[in-house]
Amino acid sequence: MNIPHHDVKSGYLKHCQICNSKKLKTIINLGKQPLADSLLKKKIPKKKVKRFPLGLSRCLDCGLTQLNYVVSGEVVYHKKYPYRPGITKNLKDYQNQLSSNLIKQYLLNKKSLVIDIGSNDGTLLSGFKKKCKILGIEPTDTAKIARTNGINTIQDFTNEKLAKKIVNKYGKADLITATNVFAHMADLGKVLRSIEILLNDNGHFVLENHYLLDIIKDLQFDSIYHEHVRTYSLKPIIKLFSFYDLKVIKVERASRYGGNIRVHVAKNFNEKIHQSVQNTLDLEENFGLYKDFVYKKFSKDVLRSKKLLLNFIKKIKLQKMSIVGKSCPARASTLLNFYGITNKQIPYIAEQPTSLKLGYYLPVSNIPIVNSKILMKERPNYVLILAWHLWKPIVKKWKSRGLKTKFIIPLPKFKIV
Repeated sequence: MNIPHHDVKSGYLKHCQICNSKKLKTIINLGKQPLADSLLKKKIPKKKVKRFPLGLSRCLDCGLTQLNYVVSGEVVYHKKYPYRPGITKNLKDYQNQLSSNLIKQYLLNKKSLVIDIGSNDGTLLSGFKKKCKILGIEPTDTAKIARTNGINTIQDFTNEKLAKKIVNKYGKADLITATNVFAHMADLGKVLRSIEILLNDNGHFVLENHYLLDIIKDLQFDSIYHEHVRTYSLKPIIKLFSFYDLKVIKVERASRYGGNIRVHVAKNFNEKIHQSVQNTLDLEENFGLYKDFVYKKFSKDVLRSKKLLLNFIKKIKLQKMSIVGKSCPARASTLLNFYGITNKQIPYIAEQPTSLKLGYYLPVSNIPIVNSKILMKERPNYVLILAWHLWKPIVKKWKSRGLKTKFIIPLPKFKIV
């Protein structure tokens, strides 16, 4: 079904992308920010960096939260887009466990076709490879990395024309996955119409993304950036699928991204709805996820977190102590730029040796991204963990190597470990 308001163009978003309501209310305004994963080859003055409005609004009718300004997918997901899940052990293990669970849950076999939308370097599909037929759809050059690793991948954006070509060549899918991508696509209707084409009558679509409840509860304002056009809770997701020949049948929550929601969707309307759906809806209502007071507190606490970290950095700088950054997920860009932290406070961000971000600079802050082996060489007094949702394995790893620095965890509550 063609729902015009589900596909949005670049520019200010003045209606709810799911229900088309004009009743939108600002949650937080993070100012003008650069694209989080459009890194720089060299330092460029702040005034010369292209920036776009970045704020989060919520629909007072269906409850969806979405950006106040949309940047075209062709601009955001450029060919050199640097994100790779396969280089992070925790995430790789997580994806392997997910593929194993889905194979068992949906009784997939060697005749089953699994399609991953936004398949990146093929990490998730690698877990299906020995048990099923697989196909990835990925618009960036990480598709080439996937192919090198033996993952059949089409380098393109998901659309109806491509979906029809895939069905003609490979047949219909028994399972379609979209992990950490379903909130990212401005052309939401185009993707859903493609899923309707690709999925067989008894097939399932499983999406996984950041969960609004966890973002609000754990103060994850840094998960707001231009890639995340929408931030989902369950209530608006159910509303979204009601426009299509698809229905939500099960919900799970897991730990990825600092708290995520995994939604199972069926094409067969006779499938029973699992109790987890109602349980999650009740959880959201009891938390107050559709009430004003929750968002007022969130905004206030974000400003408090900014003050705490900036005051601490100022204090240790006066004491002539050193501080550097560790890990550079996209969310680091939002945090650093909103806090106003630049290369004057943090001389570099240390990243793992396999990262595609090495040798680049973060826009606006002009902080260089360097090989993390520098930490053992320089042994700074403090390390600010920007992938703070993964702070436990990061701290464990570097302490086991003998690094005696102190680690700063900026969110959800500022602490030193």
